[in-house]
Amino acid sequence: MSKKTRLIGLLCITVLCSQGVCAQTRQMGMEELFRLADGQSRSIQTYRTGREAAEEAFKAAKAQRLPDVNVSLSASYLGNGKLWDRDFGNAMTVDMPHFGNNFALEAQQVIYAGGAISSGIRQAELGKLLAELDLQKNVQEVRFLLVGHYLNLYKLDNQIRVLQKNMELTDEVIANMKARREQGTVLKNDITRYELQKEQLNLQWTRVKDARRIANHQLVTTLHLPEDTEIVPDTSLLERQILTLTEEDWQDMAEANNIVLKQTQAAIRMNEQEVKQERAERLPHISIVAADHLDGPITIEVPVLDNNFNYWYIGVGVKYNLSSLFKNNKKLKQARLNVRQAQEQHQLAQEQVENAVQEGYVNFLTAFTDLRTQENSVRLADENYHVTDNRYKNEMALLTDMLDASNMKLTADLGLVDACINILYNYYKMKYITHTL
Repeated sequence: MSKKTRLIGLLCITVLCSQGVCAQTRQMGMEELFRLADGQSRSIQTYRTGREAAEEAFKAAKAQRLPDVNVSLSASYLGNGKLWDRDFGNAMTVDMPHFGNNFALEAQQVIYAGGAISSGIRQAELGKLLAELDLQKNVQEVRFLLVGHYLNLYKLDNQIRVLQKNMELTDEVIANMKARREQGTVLKNDITRYELQKEQLNLQWTRVKDARRIANHQLVTTLHLPEDTEIVPDTSLLERQILTLTEEDWQDMAEANNIVLKQTQAAIRMNEQEVKQERAERLPHISIVAADHLDGPITIEVPVLDNNFNYWYIGVGVKYNLSSLFKNNKKLKQARLNVRQAQEQHQLAQEQVENAVQEGYVNFLTAFTDLRTQENSVRLADENYHVTDNRYKNEMALLTDMLDASNMKLTADLGLVDACINILYNYYKMKYITHTL
């Protein structure tokens, strides 16, 4: 084989691979879709890191209960001293030991701070809860986004199959028309009009294929799969039985599981702890203190004693910020208003969730009505097409009637696919609203 032949072969392989022939086909169900998203989504990973940071903040808040221990050690050079009379006369140099040292060990344990430490720990614990809720909410958002892409992919695949079926049917009609033209019963113009319809179907098929490539790329990018992966939806997806709960059941699920409601409830508790923090500022802080000091030389004596002096003590310390009595009033009032605002936001969130569930449930029921309508439309369109086809073959119908019947059948077939997918979409939307996705 010549180099030129090998080069042409390699070029052909490259072109085919770029067109998707070498794509890795991967059939994927909804459960696997969620599993990959939970493990590989960058958005979810960001919130997972935030949860870890909140966990460390909680540990740091609990560490405030431990005693404060300080150790200091210093060495210094002492210069000679000067001694004067009161009128700064009769100056005299006093020899000093030139090496000085200091060692101090101090410990303090707070035994009462007006609840400030406990409140800080509770706030950090609620911050950890909010970070966990943020993560769960982001998981729900990412999953619902993927559901949209996945169902769109499923819809496009079905549209491709419907269009291919109609193109095959159109080819059969054209073949029959060409046979009849040889018999002199069909005009060439009639064949041309049907070939034009075939070209329109081919253009529509190409557009749907391109739309599928876009939807597949969005899924692959979000899941961080290899770029050449072609995702194939589970073909049994439409055969699964969907739970048609009552609106009251969906409302109960939303009240128990909706993350926004949990977040607003946690925000109320967080602001209540802030009120406790402000109150604690107006109370005394009591602690046990202990210390040990080792200093040298002893410079309070003249002449200076070149000795080390060690002393220790233990006792109770009380600290009271008197200015908090007139400075913290505004902050305490602000904290109480924040609690009231958080309660109002929770009530508003309840209304919004209730409205979203009601709207989603109505749309869910409408989707079933739409499906029944589309099923009847497909049945009637098929009957109309077969009747019109027979009449056209028997020269009892015009070509325009045949074209109308073909377009009606195509529209009905595509509408049925959309109706089936729409039921699934509204079902998963209900699960997203209730945050049970």
